[in-house]
Amino acid sequence: MTTGNEQLSRAITEAGYSYAELARDVRTVGAESGVATLRTNSSAVAHWIAGTQPHATAARILAETLSRKLGRLVTPEQLGLVRAAETTDHSLGLEMEQDPVDALTRLGRADIERRTWISSAAYSVPAAALPAAAAAADSVPRPRNPTAVRPHGTAGDGQIQAVREMTTLFTAIDERHGGQHGRSALVQYLVSDVATLCRTRFRTEAQKQRMLSAAACVAYLAGWKAYDAGEAGLAQRYYLQAFKLTQEAGNEPHTAFILRVLAHHGMETGRSEHTLDLIDAALTRVKGHTDPATESLYVVTRARALAMAGRGREAVAEAARAARLVDGADEREMPFWAALWGSAGACVGTHTAKTAELLGDYGIAERHFSQALWGASGSAYQRITALSLAHAGSMQCRQGYVEQACTTWGKALELMDGVRSARIVRAARSMRRDLAPFAHRGSQTAVDFDERARLWPAGEHA
Repeated sequence: MTTGNEQLSRAITEAGYSYAELARDVRTVGAESGVATLRTNSSAVAHWIAGTQPHATAARILAETLSRKLGRLVTPEQLGLVRAAETTDHSLGLEMEQDPVDALTRLGRADIERRTWISSAAYSVPAAALPAAAAAADSVPRPRNPTAVRPHGTAGDGQIQAVREMTTLFTAIDERHGGQHGRSALVQYLVSDVATLCRTRFRTEAQKQRMLSAAACVAYLAGWKAYDAGEAGLAQRYYLQAFKLTQEAGNEPHTAFILRVLAHHGMETGRSEHTLDLIDAALTRVKGHTDPATESLYVVTRARALAMAGRGREAVAEAARAARLVDGADEREMPFWAALWGSAGACVGTHTAKTAELLGDYGIAERHFSQALWGASGSAYQRITALSLAHAGSMQCRQGYVEQACTTWGKALELMDGVRSARIVRAARSMRRDLAPFAHRGSQTAVDFDERARLWPAGEHA
């Protein structure tokens, strides 16, 4: 005879959920995480409270659903969901107290092994609040635990430069071919070579700090590749540990950059609850301590966050400030960890376009998406160019310019060939959704392009 689950019952009561409300939100969080097969209903919740153990995936989604409602991280273990807790550390990568090198090593191994619990992990809203709180505390990072530093030898600038060059190479492959090309190789490089160097004795403390900062770039790229595969929860865990590495490196500007990354990730994932706190914490750290091109990246991210918060006038002002900062700025002054990801001008254009889209000004959004292509043209940036074209076409379609949109989308589809990216697949599907009303009304242009988009080989790009 099963025993009732008092831990789960107390958490549901504290959250103020009815069974039906909890079941609805579990399905929503599951869909966000790519688990569209969850069919949770009130009866399932009642069975769980009575002591029936949900399968591991449902347990993870249930824990994240309650975490969001309660405003703190709740694990399956804490909810008495023992089947999910038996072999898995569900908080891996989500906590600030973990040693980042150890966390990244274990996270990377789970990623390489394609463990379901990590590849389908939900984006954690409570965990998203932790970096901003840590930044606000403005505490000096604790020194690494001496037991975590192993005497593998003595390293110097040559090893740091090698990591930077490898990161540049992997980033170029990512931009050209999509996040799924070279992903397992990058993660293996992170958990082996990079992790070992993070534990190696360097000739000077300054070199050690630069190595940790270089490792943060690799961790961020691993997260970006996970995000490009549609694995937002896994990406978040990589980003959080990249944040920790920059803290241990004592690199305030780089820490601020990862705060910006986390803010951007929240917006892209549709979970903007902590976005403004994150970007404000980043701006506080870099004010007066960075070059204009890099500063423009923070400011335009804040513009988009303000638009998502419904603060349109402030958003427009910040977008204009970002444009002034980047206009005429010398991007050669940007630090490695900021310049690595492409043109600041193109990035400002893209985020300004997304800000305008949120404010309902599709004409301005179209113009900025198109202008962003100038800084990201050519095969070196094939994915972002294709995505920018797809967005520009969407803005044209929303204004009723169907033929123009189909022409723009046609160019995007050509660039999408050979790019393995879940974002590319979503963009191609979005074209068909945008066109559907026009196709139903008999627009031959819409019907013809819809057929072309339908035949586009999405299975080769995921």
